[in-house]
Amino acid sequence: MDRSVLAWLIPGMFFTLARCSRDDRSDPGFTYFNDMSEPVAYEYYSQNPNFADGKTAQLPAKGAIPREFVPYAYDKTLNEQKRAGKELVNPVPDTPEQWAAGKEVYKLYCAQCHGDTGRGDGRLVTTKKVKKRVTPLHDDYVQNKPDGEIFHIITLGSVSGFMGSFNWQIKPADRWRLVRFIKGELKGK
Repeated sequence: MDRSVLAWLIPGMFFTLARCSRDDRSDPGFTYFNDMSEPVAYEYYSQNPNFADGKTAQLPAKGAIPREFVPYAYDKTLNEQKRAGKELVNPVPDTPEQWAAGKEVYKLYCAQCHGDTGRGDGRLVTTKKVKKRVTPLHDDYVQNKPDGEIFHIITLGSVSGFMGSFNWQIKPADRWRLVRFIKGELKGK
């Protein structure tokens, strides 16, 4: 190898190695090819040459599932509700802490119809905004249901269609906490 090349190559290697072994690990050092480290931002509704349709806002890929989302394997029928009651097991421990967390969820989403004590006398019922009878949660009808069946009703709504689905408003873990609260604290009130 030519001495002039070695004279240039050896100091270059030492410089490169010295850059890699610095004490400040938060500094990435030199960027040699910045075509991928400097992102090109596009406004949401602006034209984008990277897509065939020219749109920046693209739909998710077909079949994409949002992060932390688990598809629910049951339909909104009475048979499926009973099956959920047999197959689903509450993963939330039956503790006062979980009851308290379930109570917070209950106050936000359920008390308006079911009332503070679960008797079906919430504000929407007493002001006649809801004209149908709301199921009391302390009754044996609810208390004798398996946890999975109550979870199913909260997730998809009642089969009768009166109570709607809370699938998108309440995360699954909070729905299970809500079941713990309903079967624990509201029992016998």
